[in-house]
Amino acid sequence: MRFRQESRALKRKALDSLIFTIEAFNSPHEAGRATRVLLHLQHAFEMLLKAALVQIGDKRVFDRETGRSISMKKCLRYAAESSVVKLVDEDAGTLRAIDIMRDDEQHWFNIVPEQLLYLHARAGVTLFDELLQRVFVEHLADHLPARVLPLSVDPPRDLDVVLNEEYTQIASLLQPGRRARHEVRARLRTLLAMEAHVDPDARVSDKDVTRVERGIRDRNPRDQVFPRLGEVATAIDGDGVNLTVHFTKKQGAPVRYVSDESAPAAGIREVDLLKKYHRSAKELADDLKITVSRSTALRRHLGMEKDGPYSHLFELGAVKQRRYSDNAYRLMREALDTVDMEAVWQAHSPNHGSNSWTACSLPGCHAA
Repeated sequence: MRFRQESRALKRKALDSLIFTIEAFNSPHEAGRATRVLLHLQHAFEMLLKAALVQIGDKRVFDRETGRSISMKKCLRYAAESSVVKLVDEDAGTLRAIDIMRDDEQHWFNIVPEQLLYLHARAGVTLFDELLQRVFVEHLADHLPARVLPLSVDPPRDLDVVLNEEYTQIASLLQPGRRARHEVRARLRTLLAMEAHVDPDARVSDKDVTRVERGIRDRNPRDQVFPRLGEVATAIDGDGVNLTVHFTKKQGAPVRYVSDESAPAAGIREVDLLKKYHRSAKELADDLKITVSRSTALRRHLGMEKDGPYSHLFELGAVKQRRYSDNAYRLMREALDTVDMEAVWQAHSPNHGSNSWTACSLPGCHAA
């Protein structure tokens, strides 16, 4: 009973914040409008995801160490892992981008072009309605009239056109004598935030802003300065109050990661390995609901005990610890549905020694 009451309270907060989002978007007053839209939209989804997680009861919404409710990032991870919420990568990317843009608005400043604000607001309403139906078997129309939605006199345009226009505008502002560098950097922060649609580890740092600004000053094309944006697209259906917007993925230009800030590179660099490889072996086993020993055997079977997309060995003096990424979790979760765990255990249990996995001959083994 307690959890249902908490879920209802969180859902009510989510709906209230979504209504505030819509009011702010449709407000005729420009002062602070984008800030209010992003603050309320991000809050609406954090509350809705927590309401969903409390409702289904298969994930902890309070951090064991701090005793406080989990972060938005962890909400997204749990929602993606949930068999009920089923948050797909594209939708998680939309929420990551909204969260990063909100973070800049709340703690610094950025400039979000009207078309990008509209696309994210409308995609947010579309996703909010879908999550309500999926988890609570309710429609957004049950809580507010269909006419009460973000409206724009500027119909949604192709995302590539919008991004090219913004990139051209930034390049123009960087021309000698314009004295608009603060505006340039505010606009660049939004484009960097957009890469969160396809990069779970995306973040906006001042060094990244400086680096992409230099790339534009050097007259590099958009697909070289922001290759990740080439992977983002929108699917728009319907019109008027029945309009739906989804952000989708497509194949973009290859991305290069470098540690030298003087070198030209992608808009987002892979710099914080602890964020990417954030799961300990025990946390990985707990999330998979198997023992640590069986988790070890499965990791050996899948060839995860070496640096790569699934794990990284961190060394601090004499202390060494291997940590694992969300990619490791997903691969192991899928493997649990297909492999014979008893055979995996016989071949790779910790009792067989740390090097036994190299001789794996089981079907599906990736260790060779």
